[in-house]
Amino acid sequence: MHPLLEKELSTFESRTPSSRAALKKAEPRLPLGVASNFRSYEPWPLFIKDARGSKIHDLDGNEYIDFNLCFGALMAGHCHPAVVAAVQERLEIGTMYGMPHALEYELAEEICQRFPVDQARFGSSGTEVTMHAIRLARGFTGRDKIIKMEGAYHGVHDSVMVSMKPKAEVYGDPDRPTQVPAGGGIPADTVRNTLVAQFNDLDAVKRLFAENPGEIACIIVEPIMMNIGICMPEAGYLEGLREICTKEGALLIFDEVKTGAKLGRGGACEYFNIKADIVTLAKSIGGGFPLAAFATRKEVMDMIAHHKVFHAGTYATNPLVMAAGLATFRHVLTPEGYAHIGKVGDALVEGYKQIVKKNNIEGYIESAGANGALLFYAKKIRNYREWLTVDTDLWRLYWFGMVNRGVMPQPYWWDEQWTLSVAHSLADVDRHLSAFEELAPSIVQAQQESSAQIVG
Repeated sequence: MHPLLEKELSTFESRTPSSRAALKKAEPRLPLGVASNFRSYEPWPLFIKDARGSKIHDLDGNEYIDFNLCFGALMAGHCHPAVVAAVQERLEIGTMYGMPHALEYELAEEICQRFPVDQARFGSSGTEVTMHAIRLARGFTGRDKIIKMEGAYHGVHDSVMVSMKPKAEVYGDPDRPTQVPAGGGIPADTVRNTLVAQFNDLDAVKRLFAENPGEIACIIVEPIMMNIGICMPEAGYLEGLREICTKEGALLIFDEVKTGAKLGRGGACEYFNIKADIVTLAKSIGGGFPLAAFATRKEVMDMIAHHKVFHAGTYATNPLVMAAGLATFRHVLTPEGYAHIGKVGDALVEGYKQIVKKNNIEGYIESAGANGALLFYAKKIRNYREWLTVDTDLWRLYWFGMVNRGVMPQPYWWDEQWTLSVAHSLADVDRHLSAFEELAPSIVQAQQESSAQIVG
């Protein structure tokens, strides 16, 4: 471990003793002491006391400008007034019905007006709606196999828990990646039905269709791969996937859990001018509440209407959540909201680029819509295998160094990215950039010393 990282970790430990104590208290009752594996990291995760707008506070009272925003689920920021008011109103008239209500149509209409779809159904999480989207594609096509991209994350149901983050020693040939289960409990037959290609490799996708004629129901893909920082599609890649699916009678699923709200009003379909067959949405469409949706054309959704594919959920269209979603669509995901995020995003990206250039940091900034990331590579990555070479200690120096300076630059883990919200101000960006500028010499020193060790 680099001495500069050791120093930042020591500072983190001295600033956050209450988080350590909270973790120790929780460990006997919660595996890893937390409610999701992604929230566990060493030496211990921050435990949060409260949040509002663009700020969060931990149990020790330390304040952070939050660019984590719950893994990108809060483009509204914390406690957006319109969202809070909408939910408070609903609290007085019923928290759950389990029966139809008017908000269902209203939110479905919002989605269908923005995306190239005819109908929508709702759920509570990204995992839930990607699962339903794949089942719907299988039911519509009468086929069992699917294609996903190596390293991509689409939730935690079995069909997509394949080659999520495979290790180099088992991931196989780059042209024909091995199907690797992400952990125990995933049936071997499920693994066999989930075929894998590398992102930005159209030839690999074509080979899979040639080798499995008439057997592939769909391709599920993040239009921008956001489980490896930010990896952009190369020119023609998404268009190529669209053409292949059309030719082969398979459906193209855009997993827009991360991109759907944050690239613009119509998500990646609008951003790249490509019509997916099924779109899945979650995270930032809920304004801080567990809202998700899958949407498609009527012909496909008729599988549900005609009782050929089953969909249900007790918590689907919970009125509190639907009210939060409507408030988010109408008061956050607006032209004014996107213009504001564009303004603060441009300032953050440009500031990062200047500091990287000024200090000769080996790395680059990638951004799209409300998301961005500092990636420590000499050239742009184009797939999971190129991302896998990341210097994790260098990234940890960056993350803990920023946190110690009062900025949560993104979620912990080097495969994530920052998210901007309508609550962020140019002053927040200035503070973010000041922290990075202060930390930059340490990053450069660590990179130089690491390079010297490799040469030596």
